[in-house]
Amino acid sequence: MQKPTYKELLDAGCHFGHMRRKWNPKMTPYIFTEHKGIHLIDLNRTSECLERAATVVKSMAKSGKKIMFVATKKQAREIVQQAAQSVGMPFVTERWLGGMMTNFMTLRKSVKKMQNIERLLADTTLTSITKKERLTLGREHSKMHKQLGGIADLNRLPSAVFIVDIHHEHLALAEARRLGVKTFAMVDTNSDPTLVDFPIPSNDDASKSIAFITNYMVAAIKEGLDERKAKSDEKE
Repeated sequence: MQKPTYKELLDAGCHFGHMRRKWNPKMTPYIFTEHKGIHLIDLNRTSECLERAATVVKSMAKSGKKIMFVATKKQAREIVQQAAQSVGMPFVTERWLGGMMTNFMTLRKSVKKMQNIERLLADTTLTSITKKERLTLGREHSKMHKQLGGIADLNRLPSAVFIVDIHHEHLALAEARRLGVKTFAMVDTNSDPTLVDFPIPSNDDASKSIAFITNYMVAAIKEGLDERKAKSDEKE
């Protein structure tokens, strides 16, 4: 992985924090200065933290582990979904359902129900369900797929989660911490970085900043997956 440059992070607006009155004092080591009442993040620290986090996710991907991406904020959803899909990783970009990780077996039952409805709807020869029932099932499937589609292939708990905005995704973070699941997250000046195993100090509101950090992490995962495949091909 090529180290993220100061200019790349600056161009993506990763340095813009929140107003000083929203500041979390635990972010002090990552703050460069204050300008017109707004905290500016130290991009040298962002670069260091991002590179460190990327090295770890690359290693995890290489060993076949799953990293779940979590971002339910409007400006992050599409970016994160596309990024996660590009490397075959699970994602949650709609509302976080309480117990998604702490009550994983119940979640799997819901996923199986969704998949059963999918099979029913795909069977065009089935005559035991009426047109109205098919329509109702279609609506139910659409709703379930929106919530669970990103984790449909997840058969066990992920080994790690990557979160955009731990302030917003506090439920996901709490569940990950409770289960000892490794956490990687974009942490803005209004959040507590000590709650995350691998905090990445950065603007977690602007789409350009979200895209840069997320895509950098995904590029590291892709490198890990490519190395895993190359190693597998060597054995054959």
